[in-house]
Amino acid sequence: MRHRRLPLQSERMKRIVKHYLPVAESLGKMFPTLELELKQAHFGFAARDWIAYSVLAAANYGAMVLAAVFVVMLLARVEIMKAFPIALALGLAVLVMTFLYNMFYPRLFISRRSREIERNLPFALRQMLIQVRGGMPIYNSLASIAASGYGVLSEEFASAVRDISTGKSAIEALERITMDNPSLYFRRIMWQIVNALKTGADIGQTLKEIVDTLVQDQRTEIKKYGAQLNPLALFYMMTVVIFPTMGIIFLVILSSFLGQAFFDINLMMLLVLGFLFIAQFMFIGMVKSKRPAGI
Repeated sequence: MRHRRLPLQSERMKRIVKHYLPVAESLGKMFPTLELELKQAHFGFAARDWIAYSVLAAANYGAMVLAAVFVVMLLARVEIMKAFPIALALGLAVLVMTFLYNMFYPRLFISRRSREIERNLPFALRQMLIQVRGGMPIYNSLASIAASGYGVLSEEFASAVRDISTGKSAIEALERITMDNPSLYFRRIMWQIVNALKTGADIGQTLKEIVDTLVQDQRTEIKKYGAQLNPLALFYMMTVVIFPTMGIIFLVILSSFLGQAFFDINLMMLLVLGFLFIAQFMFIGMVKSKRPAGI
């Protein structure tokens, strides 16, 4: 698998980031799995270098926010003794959030990569099953999947095909992409294929059993997903329909008693609309996060 080359890997950035390596070494103990995550994401970074780049980026963003907020508050004629602590607090908050985002970004990237692999895996395995049972050699089948447009999954098989083309055996190539892959489904299935190749078992029968098991697992996941949608739909109705409706009625009645001088109904309506927007955004996110990878 070809490593992703990021803009941070320029020679100039490498020279700058050397000054942050001591800090990175001390922070590395807080992220023991970062080395593996970077390897599975194919970023081409050592954990120490990634932490150093993250510290540099966080320090730059924090300094920019501090300076911008401080200048804006001075232009607003806020006293320096009041403006600087506020700007410093915001700058530190941005620094910490930027650093943590960079630390968890490989994990987020791996999660997306795994979902794409698992979404295309059943179709690729069915294609492999048909081709192998039709008499096609395993190498040709891997090459066919690599050229079939299965996204990240095709990239993984293309990497195995390149290894085989350079003289490695199919077992060695498949073992390598299995160990480097973050998807549990992919690793489990590929180990079964590798074991079948090692023992000389019927690879067609092995693939058929794998496909049947995968389909059954996906049906189970879909049933679980359907069961989870019922409480989510109830949550949506309560949060976005019932509570806001009752709240608006209560606000209208309250404003008729207190009057506009004590109660700004327009402002409260805007707050309710803002709440509805955030609630629906969160609901869509929950539904998408719980959706099985195969659908």
